[in-house]
Amino acid sequence: MNEQLEWPRLRVADWTDTRDTLHMWAQIVGKVRMAHAAPVNHWWHVTLYPSARGLTTTAVPHGDGAFDAEFDFVDHQLRLRTTDGRSRSVALVAKPVAEFYAQTMAALTELGVPTSIHAVPNEVENAIPFAEDNTHAAYDPEAAQKFWRQLLRAERAMSGLRTEFYGKASPVHFFWGAMDLAYSRFSGRIAPPHPGGAPNCPPSVMREGYSHELASCGFWPGGGDEGAFYAYAYPEPAGYADLDGLPEGAYYDRAMGEYLLPYESVAGAPDPDAVLGAFLRSTFAAAADLADWDHQTRTR
Repeated sequence: MNEQLEWPRLRVADWTDTRDTLHMWAQIVGKVRMAHAAPVNHWWHVTLYPSARGLTTTAVPHGDGAFDAEFDFVDHQLRLRTTDGRSRSVALVAKPVAEFYAQTMAALTELGVPTSIHAVPNEVENAIPFAEDNTHAAYDPEAAQKFWRQLLRAERAMSGLRTEFYGKASPVHFFWGAMDLAYSRFSGRIAPPHPGGAPNCPPSVMREGYSHELASCGFWPGGGDEGAFYAYAYPEPAGYADLDGLPEGAYYDRAMGEYLLPYESVAGAPDPDAVLGAFLRSTFAAAADLADWDHQTRTR
């Protein structure tokens, strides 16, 4: 298969406006899931998942049945479906967040799934209420589709590593707060209370997410010319910031407190999966070794 199709190339600077609009749309849909799904530790009940056509909530219980919402980046529609066979769609075209929000809430009501959410974005500096956001209104369908394909490729690589760990671990899922695909492993030990600090996000949210010691990795459309893979540990053990032998292009960002590997360093490599695998394995091994995780639960 053509390498460019395997690892799609998309410069962040070329789709920033679309990215920021899609981020707000994803927050709306994620909050809809959160309003109806049963709570799960570390906020795992609020996430979205890459699907064969885009990003989906998966089935969310409601009444005697369920519904789902899926960003379809092939036909560029938000698909809303219920288990009784009804459906509605909201077109994914250039439009203000306020319009997308109104159309999505109206479609849910028509389906018998009226929903009330905290209609203000989280984890962004300029948190414009959705109903008032006429600032973010861009949508480049080609860029949105490439981003989805980046997520699919990253998910495949990250999911391939899950079998190597015996202990408690998250799914590979899409957090709409920071707009990143994430995967976390846990030592089993309680972590010190997280200090918070994410913009427009209560400290209690961060404390639940980081209630237990973890090593996390993921991909998000920032941190490099074409986005970046990341890895970090919480709490960060002594010496973690000074690792040797990382893949070319990887570095520790002291301001962010995590390792970054630009997407382009992976996609442009002769063997992208090997480069990404080396980055994810080495940063996890360092976090576990330096924090003295139980070896018997760490690897197969």
